[in-house]
Amino acid sequence: MTFLGRMALLFVVVPVLELVLLIQLGQVVGLWPTLALVLLTGLSGAVLARLEGIRVLFQFRRELAAGRIPGQALLDGISVLVGGAFLLTPGVLTDLAGFALLFPPSRRWIQRRVRRRLERGIEEGTIRVVTMGPGGFGAWGAAGPPPHPRGEAGAARGLDPSKGIVIEPEDP
Repeated sequence: MTFLGRMALLFVVVPVLELVLLIQLGQVVGLWPTLALVLLTGLSGAVLARLEGIRVLFQFRRELAAGRIPGQALLDGISVLVGGAFLLTPGVLTDLAGFALLFPPSRRWIQRRVRRRLERGIEEGTIRVVTMGPGGFGAWGAAGPPPHPRGEAGAARGLDPSKGIVIEPEDP
């Protein structure tokens, strides 16, 4: 599916489907219970997102204090943020997706699937990583990153761009 097709799905089809589901739910249980459900999921989602966000923040701080890059904590933080946004959006499907992103077991399952899909896209060359640094914009796909701008000296300092995030140290 093309990028434009995904955006059409996200911003047109999903809201229309949510509206249809809410109308049908309203016909079955009535207007006030449907509105109460929408408000309840929004409020409970905000509370759960806040609590889970605080837990993720502490996890992030523990990883930093241990001298590790907080990769899982970053993924969890992004997942909680997106899940909270989904729960604040009125609708049945977005509520299900939001709760799934807030609870750790389902969140881990979703993260594994997204990670595999991204890795496959990078390997196939359908996903390109574009960066901006001192040399301007650059892009690479499955071929890997360009050589380190500082040559072997950068590698000797423990910097390996092929391993992910690289923080360039300041020159003395």
